[in-house]
Amino acid sequence: MNRIGTHYTASSAGELKGPGRVVFHEALTLTGSEISINELPAGATIPFVHRHKRNEEVYIILEGHGRFHVDGDEFEVGEGTVVRVDPAGARCLKAGDQDAMRYICVQTEAKSLVQFTENDGVALESKPTWLT
Repeated sequence: MNRIGTHYTASSAGELKGPGRVVFHEALTLTGSEISINELPAGATIPFVHRHKRNEEVYIILEGHGRFHVDGDEFEVGEGTVVRVDPAGARCLKAGDQDAMRYICVQTEAKSLVQFTENDGVALESKPTWLT
């Protein structure tokens, strides 16, 4: 499925289960964030420690468990764990030895959020077919 409207882009990422990474930057023509869905097989790790120049990252663990490393601090993560890392934070992630770990990673420029849902949303009179 690929749809493009005046104010939206919708795309199918296909099968999201399985090792690897699905990146949405190009498919959705993102302009303010980068979003990826990732799966590390059991015992696998991101093969490098990294940091960013401008972007903070938020990791949302969907399934499995593992270990997170930030600036030398290591801790357990699992389903439901959410971790935000400043751009300068040296980070790495490893899946547990017994099961794969699936997670979403969202990158945005640090300190760029001016307002959010309660202050940014505007209710409209138009309605979808299911709100009659």
